[in-house]
Amino acid sequence: MKITLQNLGRRFNQEWIFRGIDYTFSAPQAYAILGPNGSGKSTLIKVLTGQLTPSEGAITYEHEGQAIDVEHIYKHISIAAPYIELIEEFTLSELLDFHFKFKSPLPSFDKKSIVALLQMEKSLNKGLKFFSSGMKQRVKLALACCSDSKILFLDEPTSNLDQNGETWYLDLVAQTKKADRVIIIGSNQEKEYAFCEEQLSVLSYK
Repeated sequence: MKITLQNLGRRFNQEWIFRGIDYTFSAPQAYAILGPNGSGKSTLIKVLTGQLTPSEGAITYEHEGQAIDVEHIYKHISIAAPYIELIEEFTLSELLDFHFKFKSPLPSFDKKSIVALLQMEKSLNKGLKFFSSGMKQRVKLALACCSDSKILFLDEPTSNLDQNGETWYLDLVAQTKKADRVIIIGSNQEKEYAFCEEQLSVLSYK
């Protein structure tokens, strides 16, 4: 999988959030999109995932030499982010069943192994609205990382996690890496992206 940015820019009203990005993301690499709060990291991720359109420039997606239209890139993406909400009316069991109707799990994972990975066997039939913020964040991360996607986006991945949760997150990413996956982390905390081979600073494109 390859994502190529050509003179990419996005603005709100007359203010440019970023501009002039020429960059290529390609598998099997992990990338960190860096910048302080409010710098445009999440906006860039929303553009990369097709949630927002660029104000200028272009994005091209390619897999095994074949171009992928932006309208279909969602099929190849999994994402965990503060602005992606869980369906809190579901129990954990119902959410897993629902999610994996749309995304296939990685070959080495199934519902039982994901629940074990989450360490939530006793919460399988509990409503998500009764989960703590840390439990919800673990669920978001597990759904994204354990989906058989070509591109994995994790925006502020350790938000709401304690120290044990942060260690769990790093183990999760290590367990779910695969040769044809691009990993993109939006972060301003080194502990979240220390494993990334490449870094892109949004402040460089103001």
